[in-house]
Amino acid sequence: MGEKQKLKEKEKIKKQKHKHPNDESPKPTSDFTFKPISDVKGLRFGGQFIVKSFTIRRARPLELLRILSLSPPSTTTKNYSFTSTTAYLPTNFTILAHHAWHTLTLGLGTKKSKVVLFVFESENMKSEIDRVWPVEIPLGEVNKKMIRGLTGTEMARFKFRKGCITFYVYAVRRIGDLGFTCAEDLKLILQSVVALKDFFDHTAMLAMPNQRSINYPPEIQQMGIAH
Repeated sequence: MGEKQKLKEKEKIKKQKHKHPNDESPKPTSDFTFKPISDVKGLRFGGQFIVKSFTIRRARPLELLRILSLSPPSTTTKNYSFTSTTAYLPTNFTILAHHAWHTLTLGLGTKKSKVVLFVFESENMKSEIDRVWPVEIPLGEVNKKMIRGLTGTEMARFKFRKGCITFYVYAVRRIGDLGFTCAEDLKLILQSVVALKDFFDHTAMLAMPNQRSINYPPEIQQMGIAH
């Protein structure tokens, strides 16, 4: 019996070692931990300080759906509107700058880009904040202006590495509020990010909506997905 128990333990350890970090499912919404903005972790840059000058831009609705690999709205599919969500994607400049930096440093500079999503507790809250947030912002200012700058709120933070893109997802609610009104939106976004395959080359995100990896067919593009 002792030998059998040892074999079981070894097999269990082996399975844990081979478990991919992105295989973990997101926690139930009731388990999300909201913290004061002063305690919430922001974007991380390691020693790559030049990346702080790279910019991200506000995504249009269809761009958000596409990067999450969700179908665009139609009469035959579920309408994923995410009216409570604001997303920021790397600008074309940022993607080109990442590759230039990687080349100039002989491979030492990072090629990884960041995608930042804010899921607000209501559509009204999103609209209010969208009016004061910039359409484009350097990555180095996100922590100060978009996270620490949201006084009177608290957040829950989620981070996922998907190849050359790191996703940061922040759930935002007013201090003192219980639960999270847009929990279904948050849950679907987290599940979608977890299910994504790794992005191997984010140059495919250039010149939206003409890139091949996260674009819609021409008839969908005509709906005005991006510039």
